[in-house]
Amino acid sequence: MMDTETYFFNLSDLTASEQKLLQDIRRWKSELLNEIQALKDELAEVNSGIQALDSNGDESKNQVRAKQLSIGRKKFNMDPKKGIEYLVEHGLIQHTPDAVAAFLHGGEGLNKTAIGDYLGEKHPFNESVLKSFVHLHDFTDLILVQALRQFLWSFRLPGEAQKIDRMMESFAQRYCQLNTNIFTSTDTCYVLSFAVIMLNTSLHNPSVKDKPSVEQFISMNRGINDGKDLPRDILESIYDSVKAEPFKIPEDDGNDLMLTFFNPDREGWLWKQGGRYKSWKRRWFILNDNCLYYFEYTTDKEPRGIIPLENIKVREVIDRSKPHCFELHGDAGVIKACKTDSDGKVVEGKHTVYRMSAASAEEKEHWMKCIQQRISHHPFYDILAERKNRIQKTGSRLRT
Repeated sequence: MMDTETYFFNLSDLTASEQKLLQDIRRWKSELLNEIQALKDELAEVNSGIQALDSNGDESKNQVRAKQLSIGRKKFNMDPKKGIEYLVEHGLIQHTPDAVAAFLHGGEGLNKTAIGDYLGEKHPFNESVLKSFVHLHDFTDLILVQALRQFLWSFRLPGEAQKIDRMMESFAQRYCQLNTNIFTSTDTCYVLSFAVIMLNTSLHNPSVKDKPSVEQFISMNRGINDGKDLPRDILESIYDSVKAEPFKIPEDDGNDLMLTFFNPDREGWLWKQGGRYKSWKRRWFILNDNCLYYFEYTTDKEPRGIIPLENIKVREVIDRSKPHCFELHGDAGVIKACKTDSDGKVVEGKHTVYRMSAASAEEKEHWMKCIQQRISHHPFYDILAERKNRIQKTGSRLRT
């Protein structure tokens, strides 16, 4: 007798399109189950570590401390703020800027992206940690390129321009404090440091076809020394150093394309709606080089998809299933994009719109603003222009 809850049918009874739809549903279900299992495994590992600490009272204090530190590092890599809170609550570090900075500067087992995110936060305590962190670096008698290489190896620059602004401002102040006779002001050091970072990206990013010459580099830095030019030999030596050796990116960035993602406009988690099946999946997005890249995990070596920001517009939308939504759309039908399928092959995307959901209204506004700016121009030029104007005004007052 047939069970009333069970139904049998032959695939041959289905049309070709129905068979294809069934295969897609099965594959989507398998991918979803794998994602759920991966999250369960990660949570189980952390929970088992916590339970082991509670049950093994015979372990030595050093062993307990080592396990707590390991758990704290994992928590920090998943959520920097909660990781620091855990470490402080368990007496592993003191809740002082110097102690937290020393922990981050040691860096053992810490994700460099998480370090950069924590240091870049606009909160009085985080800003104090940033100041202490920078003071742990000794830039004495180092040329600017050497100092930048050392500084940028200790963490990964976050994607938001305002965060980068605070971090590079702290670097410039520390460098000028230890090398008093090189630049006339910290603004000069700041602008030149940005120019070095952008030069590194332009010279070593394969997607940049027109490589800047030494003359162009010198020209773009005219008048940044309180209205005067820096010595030509200094700028030439900087150019030669960057051209000969690109900046090294910390390995835990986990991405072979990090020359492209070295200094992104913005990065973070968003929910992305599927094209054919309107399910939502959490993806790590990076905005840079007139493209929006998305990854399944922050440690993935290759993006799951690439959306070139060509003939694209961004708009706010209301979605019944997700809050704080916005979408990319074009006027020419299907958006030119690519993604990897379940077999790892690169295929052409078939989206007419890409809909995303942010964690908050503020996050949504930031993403929309950054994407719109990237469609039109690079936001860092605004920061540099502001600093250069300040330097030129200072130079004019000094001459009068």
